[in-house]
Amino acid sequence: MPRWRQYWVLTKPRVTQLAVFCAIIGMFLATPGMVPWPILIGGSIGIWLLAGAAFAVNCLIEQAVDAKMRRTAWRPSATGEITPLQIVIFSCGLGGAGMVVLWFYTNPLTMWLTFATFVGYAVIYTVVLKPMTPQNIVIGGASGAMPPVLGWAAMTGTVGHEALILFLIIFLWTPPHFWALALYRVEDYRKSGLPMLPVTHGSEFTRLQILLYTIVLGAACLLPFMVGMSGWLYLVAAVVLSIGFVGYAIALMRAYSDALARQTFRFSLIHLSVLFAALLLDHYVSI
Repeated sequence: MPRWRQYWVLTKPRVTQLAVFCAIIGMFLATPGMVPWPILIGGSIGIWLLAGAAFAVNCLIEQAVDAKMRRTAWRPSATGEITPLQIVIFSCGLGGAGMVVLWFYTNPLTMWLTFATFVGYAVIYTVVLKPMTPQNIVIGGASGAMPPVLGWAAMTGTVGHEALILFLIIFLWTPPHFWALALYRVEDYRKSGLPMLPVTHGSEFTRLQILLYTIVLGAACLLPFMVGMSGWLYLVAAVVLSIGFVGYAIALMRAYSDALARQTFRFSLIHLSVLFAALLLDHYVSI
């Protein structure tokens, strides 16, 4: 692939885009009106830059692991097309630029929270948790749940209880989302040596955990309605999506197949995206 695309791949663009999307939702939910353009554009760019830097560091640290897995062996970091020094320079450039943008276009709180998220994912999760415990996704999910909090902070300069509810939803969504992936990629993870839950505890135990987490997640998805953050439009969407996610988890428990695990993983992406989109739509419809 072209050199520019090799660097683009290091930022894990699909995951980065989802993170920025959730951050933008946090910005809009933090105000009854419209988000000022400097904050919207500057905050989105700054968060994207730091998220991309974190993912680049992740690719650097996991070069050897990625090379063993079919899902990631094609990454330029795993193939050696981009050297470790180049990745370090690229990540430092992205991260530094992101912090400058957030400082000038949002506020210091957002910059430091985003930097802390970078450290949490790139260092604490990737270096410490991921190779050490099968609960890596659960604990490390805190970093992945931060985007709406960052968006809220960018708009208000504070972290309210509403932002923490959004954090909780993503935090509980993360384990069933990634464990569904790990189920049908279990041989990849076994070869890599990473202690993912299906490797250490088996498929049945992992499927039970997915079911339990989707049930708790369903309850958490009701919180925005219960505390007055949203109205009936969001509630209907949340209930339908939660029933769908729990339904997939029950189906996985009853009769496992790689195809069904893959469908569950894909539905989890739809679940989060539509849930937050419904929350945003309801926010402005209810004004």
